[in-house]
Amino acid sequence: MKRWSILSASVCLSLGVLGLSDFDAQAKPPVAQKKVEKAPVDPKAEAAFREQAKKLTSGTELDKVLALENKERGIKADPMPVVDDLTFLRRVYCDLVGRIPTNEEAAVFEADKSSAKRNEIIDRLIADDRFVDRWTVFYADMFRLRAQADGGGAALAWVHQAIADGMPHDEMSRRLITTNGKAGAAPEVAFVLGDNADPMILAGVTSQVFMGVRISCAQCHDHPFDVWTQENFYGFAAYFGKTQRIENQFTRTIYAKENEQSTVLWPPEGKAKPDERKPMKPSFPFDTVAASETPEYIARFNALRAKQKAEKDALLAKAGAKDSDVDDLLADASENEQKAKGKKQDDAITKQAKQDAKDLNIKAGLYTTSEWRTQLAELVTSPRNRFFAKNLVNRAWSDLIGRGIVDPIDDFSDNNPPSHPKTLDFIADEFVAGGYDLRTLVRLIVNSQVYQRAHVYGLAEQEQQDLEKSFLATPMRRMLSETLYDSIITAGHLFDVKHTPGKNMKTTWKLSQMVKPGTGRQGLALTAMKFEQKMAMNGPAMDKDEAAPGLDLEKGIEIDFGKVLANAKKEESKVEVEEMRVMSKEEIEAERMRAQMQTQRRGVDYIDRYVKATFDDNPKFGSSLRMSSPAAPEHFLRVFGQTDREILGESRDHAPNMRQALMMLNGQLIHEASRVGEFEPMHAVLAEQKNLDGAIKLAYREILTREPSADEIREAKAIIAAQKDQFDGMADFRWILLNCNEFRFLP
Repeated sequence: MKRWSILSASVCLSLGVLGLSDFDAQAKPPVAQKKVEKAPVDPKAEAAFREQAKKLTSGTELDKVLALENKERGIKADPMPVVDDLTFLRRVYCDLVGRIPTNEEAAVFEADKSSAKRNEIIDRLIADDRFVDRWTVFYADMFRLRAQADGGGAALAWVHQAIADGMPHDEMSRRLITTNGKAGAAPEVAFVLGDNADPMILAGVTSQVFMGVRISCAQCHDHPFDVWTQENFYGFAAYFGKTQRIENQFTRTIYAKENEQSTVLWPPEGKAKPDERKPMKPSFPFDTVAASETPEYIARFNALRAKQKAEKDALLAKAGAKDSDVDDLLADASENEQKAKGKKQDDAITKQAKQDAKDLNIKAGLYTTSEWRTQLAELVTSPRNRFFAKNLVNRAWSDLIGRGIVDPIDDFSDNNPPSHPKTLDFIADEFVAGGYDLRTLVRLIVNSQVYQRAHVYGLAEQEQQDLEKSFLATPMRRMLSETLYDSIITAGHLFDVKHTPGKNMKTTWKLSQMVKPGTGRQGLALTAMKFEQKMAMNGPAMDKDEAAPGLDLEKGIEIDFGKVLANAKKEESKVEVEEMRVMSKEEIEAERMRAQMQTQRRGVDYIDRYVKATFDDNPKFGSSLRMSSPAAPEHFLRVFGQTDREILGESRDHAPNMRQALMMLNGQLIHEASRVGEFEPMHAVLAEQKNLDGAIKLAYREILTREPSADEIREAKAIIAAQKDQFDGMADFRWILLNCNEFRFLP
């Protein structure tokens, strides 16, 4: 079976596969800090606008606010219609759980005749475990979490658990900004250690990541295009002035701690004599809602948090005191959780109460805290800081809609105003009033007609862009690399083995080395050699449910989030990761012996020998959402846009390139997804039912989530008939569908 046959390639190209389509500061600053002032928000005007929007008849409240704002802007174009059920289903699965729906899931959704089925499927997906996996990727990109950095793996696991527990965005952000401690043992400290606890870098990162404001340019001079001054920057950086990264030279333990003296001095170096430079007093230069004002959304936020605190205190009070038996408290929490089943907000409160119980007296006094960074975190995450909520809302909107209301998403400035400021204000207010809950935010956006609109075709480029900028049509967007990867696995039934045992026996030759007689110490080397030969001749040692060894370009290292967090609680600094193919005891012993041999290499010569290895290559793949990230530069995920998370503000590149095309055309993942396995439905349709038309329709539904047209069925038959073996022909056809633009881009 040749995936690169002329017929297949020509059809593939016709489908567009290559579509290269009050602080205890040490000294006062010499001059008073300039406060950046912005026009105050008029609550009465906002309320009047929203009351007017409510009078509109179509869509959710979000749709009405957007429609009225477009009308005020003089936009008269009609919006694109809402997509059909299967198109919506494919889009919402990819965005919420990071893969396309299966044919079975699509059939169930189609059979549901309820008018509320879209809202219901959104709720089910938001409650799905894969929602946590998918949105961990969102936060990992935003916070620039790197598994291989100091404590990075633990940080990824912590974020994953935080999303699963429903931790509010403001709490998550506060912990990342304020935490000190040992890398890995205190997972949140990875954010500070990720930039070596450098105050100047952390100032720029904190501003841009948590508030979407690029203040870094003011480090060397007053910002040339914005209101930020160099003094503003130094005042903001001073919050991190006492933070220091420490590395123990004996244990190699890395941790963040607080010093007595601040390292951020004013005036800047070169602008004053050394003895004239004094520690800078921390200052928050961003304008916030005045304390004398209590907008409606802040009143709702305060009421919600008061209710949550009262309910949590009631749970904690049942313990009698903080030193009460934690198991009893957890039992009570579990009972209350069952009683509150179906009430999402109550569930979140119960989970938080249980977590508080687990943490009682465990972390007290373990690490010194940063007074300055604690106050900074309170200022950054305050509901009075409009930048904080708008930043997260804009990022989520861009992720789900395809374009930010502020674009680029991390450049809030007077020179880059939001296209729809009232819409952004509305969503941000709802986000704050909802207690900074991620799921509530995602539900608000995805339930809207804005999210569910169709793409626009057949118009001039400028007209199309105008519609998309006004959010009257959804921009075309390619799947995230993780979504594309997992969707290929879903379409190809590769989350589990799909071939009978012995169907895919393969023979390879493995290079092995033996110590040349008369050189070095032979005993240990020969013993290790026997281990290698035995493993090579018997094939890779695997449990019955494990996959055969795959290509590094398309497989990866999976983080066991639960195990990493367990290690963190034991204050272990080493973040453990597990390969998707776990080593056997024999392999571990061979690795140990090889490590010992490294110290005995002097004076040793080796003889190369090749050993024949036969194994059953019946592959299955794990989800990319659990892979150690970022992946290696040559890995599938990186080729399709995942960044290294090193550069501040670097976004995923969705531009097509030849490496992507070659990986889709010739990669093992695509090859295995195309083949028809005996354990998948396609095999029964072809072999038992002998229904070629039904098999073609099944291929379209499994891969593209839609029914084929009559013309498409005829073309498919011609492609399949080009192969003598019908299963090979169907594999060719599925390879074509997996390679077309329709598969890679969201409908």
